[in-house]
Amino acid sequence: MAEYTRLQRAFFAIPVIGWIARDLMEGDSDNVWYLLVAIVSLAIMAAMTWGLPALTIGAVIATALVFVTIVVMTTG
Repeated sequence: MAEYTRLQRAFFAIPVIGWIARDLMEGDSDNVWYLLVAIVSLAIMAAMTWGLPALTIGAVIATALVFVTIVVMTTG
């Protein structure tokens, strides 16, 4: 088991997100695919439950993430 900083331990203490992050860092390499399947499944269930607003919110969040990625890549 690796030693973690206080910030990492605090992040890992978040109930669901921390468990997934720790599993991605320390677990099997297949865990990334399980996470992607879970995210896609949640998006499908949200679209089936709430329809177009759920898809719109997902697209807006994806746009923001891509914008931040482009800014980070261009600044070095």
